[in-house]
Amino acid sequence: MTYSLRTALFALCATVCVSIAPAYAADSLTEVQLLIRQGQYPQALNKVDSYLASRPKDAQGRFIKGLIFTEMKRSEDAIAIFTKLTEDYPELPEPYNNLAVLYAQQKQYDRARNALEMAIRTHPSYAIAYENLGDVYAKLASQAYDKALQLDTSNAAAQSKLAMIRDLVSAPDHSRAVNVAKAPVVSTQGRADPEPKPAQPTATVVATTPTPATSAVTASTPTAASASANTPAPRPPKAEPAAANPQEVAKTLAAWADAWSRQDVQAYLGFYAPAFKPPKGSRKDWEAERAARIRRPAWIKVSYTEPSIRIEGKQATVRFRQSYQASGLKTATDKTLVFTRAGNAWLILSEESN
Repeated sequence: MTYSLRTALFALCATVCVSIAPAYAADSLTEVQLLIRQGQYPQALNKVDSYLASRPKDAQGRFIKGLIFTEMKRSEDAIAIFTKLTEDYPELPEPYNNLAVLYAQQKQYDRARNALEMAIRTHPSYAIAYENLGDVYAKLASQAYDKALQLDTSNAAAQSKLAMIRDLVSAPDHSRAVNVAKAPVVSTQGRADPEPKPAQPTATVVATTPTPATSAVTASTPTAASASANTPAPRPPKAEPAAANPQEVAKTLAAWADAWSRQDVQAYLGFYAPAFKPPKGSRKDWEAERAARIRRPAWIKVSYTEPSIRIEGKQATVRFRQSYQASGLKTATDKTLVFTRAGNAWLILSEESN
């Protein structure tokens, strides 16, 4: 089955906002951009590494490095770059979006969906993330219908729905060549520049088109205003997140426990940050194990004592006594959750039971 999802196209900033770095730094990134456009990825990587040596926290340089790794097919290195950016700059939707692209290329559609939902949560007007999320849902739907037909080849309803999905995702895409993305511009205060300069058409760097067996969603930013415009519209100013409030963390904790009690696996896993690392094994194995344990009992009830919440910057440490009840089982344990702030949302970065 061939899916005609939009190919990832990257266009890097021709200039760098003066609030980030002096002119010589901007020139360095311009040289990196030129090397990428020429397909000289090892040289571009060396140049951006030199740039980052004196400014290791620079968001734009790190984002561009992630793009270079993507072009070089070093997916795991690119994922590491974009994941760390989501930790350091959780208000930026672009790293989440490009993580989704990489996960989709690896056919990890659940993780791609979670990353896109984070992009939307941090920037609700991010149109490209919504489009990519639709593509991911279409792929997940096609897999589900395929499975249904494997189990029941006479299922006419599943056959009809699968045909509809195939028609939807194989429709001609006339926006492929003009879909432009640019590296996020972050000031010295760590805020996204609300009105980035439009990328120059000559600065377009085209990612390798995936083979028909490998679907990719669009690595782009909300500056791509339409499918027919070559010049992206500037992103509208984004309101600053409100000051951290312990009540917001408490509400997130309550919603997490509620999703667990309702045995809503998708909602439950959605409370965990992309950077969350389970105590043992891989994230994929942990998610599979959690999904199985949540779905297995006939019912679940999760409650907890009044939590202790301490907020330091973009992280909140929450301690409480958790009670877990399920059919035939009742336990209680002390638990510590560390949340990280992503825009106006709080996501679980680490989890520890005592």
